[in-house]
This record gives sequence, C-alpha cells and structure tokens, in this order.
Amino acid sequence: MNIYIGNLAYSVSGEDLQTMFTDFGEVQEAKVIMDRRTNQSKGFGFVEMPSNSEADQAIKALNGKFIAGRNIKVKPADSGRKKKRRSSYRRRF
Repeated sequence: MNIYIGNLAYSVSGEDLQTMFTDFGEVQEAKVIMDRRTNQSKGFGFVEMPSNSEADQAIKALNGKFIAGRNIKVKPADSGRKKKRRSSYRRRF
C-alpha cells in the first residue's frame, strides 16, 4: 500500500520516514518529495509497504502524531486516478 505523509517538517528525511514506519512492518520505499529548483523538502512524502494490514496499523498509529514540531497527516495515497483538470481558459467580458 502506498501511504501519503503530509505536514512534514523540512528537516525530516526519507531515512526518518523509513525508521518511523519500520516499527509497524516491512517498508519497501520511503521518500520525501523535494523541490527541483531549491532542493528543499516540499513538506510531504510517501511510504510504500507491501502488507496492507501493517500499513493500516501505521496509518492509525501515526496520523496526527507530533513529529519534529508538527502534527503529521498520514493517509492512504491516491491510487493514481486521473483528476478532472480545470480549463485554464477564462472568459473575459
């Protein structure tokens, strides 16, 4: 299961996420999303866990937890469904 972690402090690294989630089971991948231009954290990341039951336990235990000065948000990641895009065209009168 792919898990979204939001409201991360900029100091949190992928290794930190790996350590947090390893307490609940096997972690395949943990990454913090970085800004390409500044190479600074964007404040969110993803963790991939092969076991759904372990992932559910981690989500329940870590959602709202105070980590590095912030209450993090932990939830299942969007499955990649395409969202309806808004048109960039605006009518002017």
